[in-house]
Amino acid sequence: MSAPNRSTLWGRVLVEELVAGGLDAVCVAPGSRSTPLTVAFAAHPDVTVYSHLDERSTAYFALGRARRTGEPTAVVCTSGTALANIHPAVVEADRGRVPLLVLTADRPAELRDSGANQTIDQREFYGDAVRWSVDLPEPDVADRRVRSLRTTAARALVETGGTHSGPVHLNCPFSKPLEPTEVASDPGADADDPAGSGDPDRSIHAVPDDFDDRPAGRGRDGPFVSTADGETRATDAAREDLLAALESADRPLVVVGPADPSMHASDADWREQLVGVADSIGAPILADPLSDLRYGPWADSPVICTAYDGYVADVAFDPDVVIRFGAAPTSKRLAHALRDASCRQFLVDAAGGWREATFTATDLLVADPVHLIDSLSDDLAAGSGAGNEPAATADWTQTAWLDRFRRAETAAASVVEAATEPDRLDTTPFEGAIARTVLQGAPPDSTVFVSNSMPIRDADRFGGSRGTRLHVLGNRGASGIDGIVSAALGAGSVDDEHLTLLTGDLALYHDSNGLLAVERCEVDVTIVAVHNDGGGIFHMLPIEDHDPPFTDHFKTPHGLDFEPLADMYGLSYASVDPADVAASYRRAVESDGSHLLSVSIDGESSHRRREALAERVRERLRTDD
Repeated sequence: MSAPNRSTLWGRVLVEELVAGGLDAVCVAPGSRSTPLTVAFAAHPDVTVYSHLDERSTAYFALGRARRTGEPTAVVCTSGTALANIHPAVVEADRGRVPLLVLTADRPAELRDSGANQTIDQREFYGDAVRWSVDLPEPDVADRRVRSLRTTAARALVETGGTHSGPVHLNCPFSKPLEPTEVASDPGADADDPAGSGDPDRSIHAVPDDFDDRPAGRGRDGPFVSTADGETRATDAAREDLLAALESADRPLVVVGPADPSMHASDADWREQLVGVADSIGAPILADPLSDLRYGPWADSPVICTAYDGYVADVAFDPDVVIRFGAAPTSKRLAHALRDASCRQFLVDAAGGWREATFTATDLLVADPVHLIDSLSDDLAAGSGAGNEPAATADWTQTAWLDRFRRAETAAASVVEAATEPDRLDTTPFEGAIARTVLQGAPPDSTVFVSNSMPIRDADRFGGSRGTRLHVLGNRGASGIDGIVSAALGAGSVDDEHLTLLTGDLALYHDSNGLLAVERCEVDVTIVAVHNDGGGIFHMLPIEDHDPPFTDHFKTPHGLDFEPLADMYGLSYASVDPADVAASYRRAVESDGSHLLSVSIDGESSHRRREALAERVRERLRTDD
């Protein structure tokens, strides 16, 4: 017999198909109704199972892993409120275009709206936040039902990826027995209409002895349905229009926001190609910290700009054409500068999504960014499409435009470097220096996960660039601070390279139970916690001038010491002076195990320091002019 009962069989077939389709990792939270799925995943030799104790951490761990790999990771949970706890990660996966497969176990359909324990209506639970939602039929052995299950599994994996990658929801009802408990076989079951032989238990739960001999039971060699991927390419006319605009521009500009997971995980040499395109036409590239352009051998190019948040409002920012890749940039100053730029702006998006909230872009180019960059590189190397003109080269006007940004970069960098020297930090520490220390000191090829709120903003302005490869990630889809610890550990589970989490104290507290994955999932991490005792980011808002209610209801100081937290989860702990962050971080990354470095610093004085440095950059720019 292929399985002791139909629920067990249904779980086995579903898992077989998912793994055959390429799924290699699943995150599982404990629960009774999800037993058939958990047992099937645990028994399969070709999938890695990460066990977690709560659903929110489970889902964010899966999201972090999928963000790092660009491939789907699955989540399994039981029925009831369990799937509600997964919802925040589903929202982030939706907005961040992260491939995520959510498998929620459910009670039988007849128990809905009956008052049955732990039963809610789980159909289409995540609304339009998922790419596809399917309420699976209850386990059955009819050939057509099994073929349908296999086909649905194959399709679900495909739906998580592609040009508009994101979460997919399969709701999986199961009737008892849920465990691999043997039920008597059902000799009266027909392959296409297994009506049963009179015993209701046998007709509902039993599996025919010949099930594995049937084509539906055996499955196929590989996935039941194979999908041939296509590419979303710009038409020749659209590409030539873009190329002509770039070549004729005196002040071309490239903006790369947070990269989608598919771009980050791509092995294509799009980064070098984009730098080559920009160099050939004299276009600065304003590269977000999550763009995957700041940290690698391509980052040494003079076209790469990283300190623009400190000067973009103060230079003569007047591009005459802009091409934009990725999501909206982290920098609000850059977003406002683009809003006020009176020029043609091309948004490149494979899914045709509109990720520009100021609504000033002029052209939406529906095309795969990696393929478009490759095409532009070839076009500029061989000559434009119109009349096969010679390849473009930057003229003196474009060179002067690029030099304007290089001078601003030099000015901003000199101010930042002076402000982050160790002897200066003894007297005027600020949070931006911590972000810079981490991003400049992280081991090559390692992963650095950056929390939302102030850490990502400080990484944007002060993190700089490096000629060595780093994988810098963050949850900028919905930009919440929930699930940051778990997402970072999920990203770190992909390989054996070092993992660093740069986070604020509130984000660390918010997902502190996610630290259990350090031991359970065997992921080592160095956590650098910027401990400003509350919501330091609110010092950026006008509400700061209104106290009360500012301190109690916005900054929300908590007075927590994180040393007991580190002890609870087996991390080494150090309370670090801001001036000693570089040395402490270096010792941590050179040591085995996991570490929590808590850097106590004043959020208000850090904000005042950012303001002073911005003014110093403006003064430097005026002096240079």
